Amino acid sequence: MSETQKASSGKPRVQCAGFDSGEAEGGPRAGGFDSNEVDREPGTAGPVSSGRRSFLGAAAALITASVAGVTPLAAKAAPAQDITPESDIGPLSDRKRAKQSCNLRISAAKTELQRAVADHPNNGDEQLYPNKIGNFSKGLPHNSLGEVNLAAYNSLIAALTSGSGADFEAIVLGVGKKLTNPQAGLAFDMMGADSHALVQAPAPALSSAEEASEMGENYWQALTRDIPFSQYGTNPVTNQAVADMSRFSDFRGPKAGGQVTPDTLFRSGFPGTLGGPYISQFMWMNTPFGVERIDRQMQTTVAGVDYLTSYSDWLNVQNGGSAPADQFDPVRRYIRNGRDLGQWVHIDVLFQAYFNGLLILSSIGARLDAGNPYVHSRTQTGFGTLGDPYNASIVAAVAKMALKAVWYQKWYVHRRLRPEEFAGRIHNHVTHAATYPIHSDILNSAVLGQLFNKYGAYLLPMAFPEGCPTHPAYGAGHATVAGACVTVLKALFDESFVIPNPVQASDDGLSLQPYTGPDLTVGGELNKLAANVAIGRNIAGVHWRTDATESLKLGEEVAIRFLTEEHECFNEQYAGLSLTKFDGATVII
Repeated sequence: MSETQKASSGKPRVQCAGFDSGEAEGGPRAGGFDSNEVDREPGTAGPVSSGRRSFLGAAAALITASVAGVTPLAAKAAPAQDITPESDIGPLSDRKRAKQSCNLRISAAKTELQRAVADHPNNGDEQLYPNKIGNFSKGLPHNSLGEVNLAAYNSLIAALTSGSGADFEAIVLGVGKKLTNPQAGLAFDMMGADSHALVQAPAPALSSAEEASEMGENYWQALTRDIPFSQYGTNPVTNQAVADMSRFSDFRGPKAGGQVTPDTLFRSGFPGTLGGPYISQFMWMNTPFGVERIDRQMQTTVAGVDYLTSYSDWLNVQNGGSAPADQFDPVRRYIRNGRDLGQWVHIDVLFQAYFNGLLILSSIGARLDAGNPYVHSRTQTGFGTLGDPYNASIVAAVAKMALKAVWYQKWYVHRRLRPEEFAGRIHNHVTHAATYPIHSDILNSAVLGQLFNKYGAYLLPMAFPEGCPTHPAYGAGHATVAGACVTVLKALFDESFVIPNPVQASDDGLSLQPYTGPDLTVGGELNKLAANVAIGRNIAGVHWRTDATESLKLGEEVAIRFLTEEHECFNEQYAGLSLTKFDGATVII
């Protein structure tokens, strides 16, 4: 900027520490760093990769241009004649405030940059099996066994490797169904952890006993979709499921006395999820929406109608073929069984369950977390920070970051096959059409006989006409978003608060009745809400148990990193908000 331009702008240009010489002004949180450090991996003298270097260099150039007076499109300086005398007040001058804002952003970015570089191991199936039988391939062309065309699979890998828009457009599809947003895994975010900085443990391998147990659970979930959760202890089919699931050698779901029981069947083992009704109160209680009130009865689908149970239908959908329309129950009902829950998570809005939870928590008078400074303030309440409008905004905001994080895991690390794909492998193996490395635990399971007697095949009966989505199984998008949003809610509210007047659905789903068992707490019911959403997708047939449990933890880490940065941006002075993680540990943010 020329001296003439500086004079006409009305104010001297602002220098931000880390991009201009000199120390930062503006308080103890202003922590800039030398621009030379941006291009260096933590603990090394050498440069980072060219991709990250070009990104960080572009970001540094953009911020430098901004703070040096190059006018962004949305922030053009007013003409000199329009400038009026300043009358704003506050602890920082405009110049110092601009420096502190810049330094906060740089400090947050530096904190993330200095974390250990993450390794991203997968289960090795893609390298182990040349025909890619252990990996997701729905939507690509397949042979009669449902094995993917290798040239098509390689075109997908080429696009994922290069990141080129032209390569993504060159992916070879089957009969037309498009892949779901693989480029989202390459997107950056301006807050919190970068998607590539987060890690999920490898998914169970195709031939493992753990994979066999998870497939057995998926099969039993399909066969019991129409049984009310309240009848799990007395229904003969769920009792068969309990006995069979207890036989699996590496089933890692919750148990009691070393056995799967009706009280642990298809549940999560996270704190609070094994007590009370299967469904969280936040899925049943009427929800205030401003001056409106939402009755939680939903449009569910017809009992007994499942999809992809014939081989021709299954193969058509693997190739990207079209599917029939859903068949709906004409009567609206409260969620009372697996089919209802599966349909709820079929067409829900991304953060719907948790926004509902926030509205319910406010309406029942749930206490805010004791660390919230406005709990103890004599003169103030929260609003734009640490109050109701702020709380609502961050429940939604963190969902976007969670999606970017999990889409990286899906497409660029794991590419895990879906349960419906693995069921096709089992069907062809059992019928001797092919031979696959499938663990004997599932091949010897009583569930296969049940399936064949009912459907004449060993395929997984799907709740959705289209089957699973056209993106890989692991991690799970719904579960990652659930983990992130619920973690935010646990930080905002007192988890020990007991929910007043709890309810449960009648077995026909037509009414809500009082629940009279042990107390249900906010923390437990929020964990249960996250588990309901995550495992509801499993019950529908589109995800595995580890997709749910590990992705809830991925979302939790997304939220914790986000909330940590949020804390640094507030003027309020407070020790932090507390929350209980899914593993039972307490953290302060």
